[in-house]
Amino acid sequence: MSPLVPVPIAAIATAPGRGGVGIVRVSGASLSILVRRLFQRELTPRHAHLLPFETEEGELLDEGIVLYFAAPHSYTGEDVLELQGHGGPAVLRRVLQRCLDAGSDMGLRIAEPGEFTQRAFLNGRIDLAQAEAVADLIEATSEAAARGAMASLSGVFSQKVNALADRIVHLRMLVEATLDFPEEEIDFLEKYQARPMLEALSGELRGIIAQTRQGVILREGLHVVLAGRPNVGKSSLLNALAGEDIAIVTPIAGTTRDKVVQEIHLDGVPLHIVDTAGLRETDDPVERIGIARTWKEIERADVILHLQDATAAGEETLDAGIAARLPPNTPVLKVINKIDLVDNSVADAPPPTDDSNDAVLRISARTGAGLDALRKALLDIAGWNPGAESPWLARERHLRALQQAEEHLAVATAHAAQDDRVLDLFAEELRLAHESLSSITGEFTSDDLLGEIFSRFCIGK
Repeated sequence: MSPLVPVPIAAIATAPGRGGVGIVRVSGASLSILVRRLFQRELTPRHAHLLPFETEEGELLDEGIVLYFAAPHSYTGEDVLELQGHGGPAVLRRVLQRCLDAGSDMGLRIAEPGEFTQRAFLNGRIDLAQAEAVADLIEATSEAAARGAMASLSGVFSQKVNALADRIVHLRMLVEATLDFPEEEIDFLEKYQARPMLEALSGELRGIIAQTRQGVILREGLHVVLAGRPNVGKSSLLNALAGEDIAIVTPIAGTTRDKVVQEIHLDGVPLHIVDTAGLRETDDPVERIGIARTWKEIERADVILHLQDATAAGEETLDAGIAARLPPNTPVLKVINKIDLVDNSVADAPPPTDDSNDAVLRISARTGAGLDALRKALLDIAGWNPGAESPWLARERHLRALQQAEEHLAVATAHAAQDDRVLDLFAEELRLAHESLSSITGEFTSDDLLGEIFSRFCIGK
């Protein structure tokens, strides 16, 4: 039985809204019939053609550039047709509908989110890590993130993973061959220098994990929550970090009733700064809702900045009560604000610690004193090393897969430290390590995971 051929798909490939140029993209196993219906002629693959876009009755819809890519030399690995016209939403919708009408008997339909890229993956044009990099490149909000995503898309990360996987496969091959000839099993570990080979693999994997951790930080960033009593300067600090007036600042306690979120970048690392309602006892029902939301944000924070007022006296009990409710496993920076009102000399030095071992920073959101030390402390908590090599963008699932492979290699090393009678267990751990690495590029990946990954893409990509 011949394999099922996927039906052709079409979508507007440019962002919603008005623009100078808009693109309608079609992909399918064979689009030559559709091309003749739309343009009454053949198209030269990989050449630009200036053509009118007309209805079946000959009404002119638009005029623009048409590109035809014959399989397998296209983004998806199928025939791909791109109609590049003017970027008005109404025009693009009419051009798309014309394509759908012309290909209705072929089953041509609107593409699902990420379906073009999914077909590129399924047809072997890119691996799964590269497919994810497509979405990351589109969503990149800093130059560092864009460079990292482009490195992943070009295959830098995949090449590292595949090279390591190939070396594990080579070791697996030697082990499996030995298991097939048990009379030679006693000499295996020494004969093939399995232990030194395994140590080298583990060392290389640790290096890839360190670089991948940097890539995850670059992509995910930190969820930073500003917490504290009313009027300690949370909104002022948000504005100072953002470099603009994002939050309203007044001397009236309780001005901030709901969270205010702003993304900033430090050394290319995205920080999602959340300003919250001041924490205190209140009878105001609106303010109480804001305070409840503050505690929810605190629960999901990657790091908490516990702001306190350098000029406030007699508030230590309330601050201690807030500190006692903060999540025990979340990093906390104690930030003493408004030092310009009590002390004009602050050095940007490594932060001291108080008796609770939480970091303590003295700053002035108004003058900017101490903010450099605060920025450095946030990057330190993120684990960001500006001097480290971080050539690719990565996701949390990549890091988990690498860490799982590291655990399996560690168990294999423990088996190798015994004797050759555990070669079957040694071989099994190598197999599991190999599968963990292969899940990154998609060789061993569940359909559910693929559905989750591609559903987050935009339509037309």
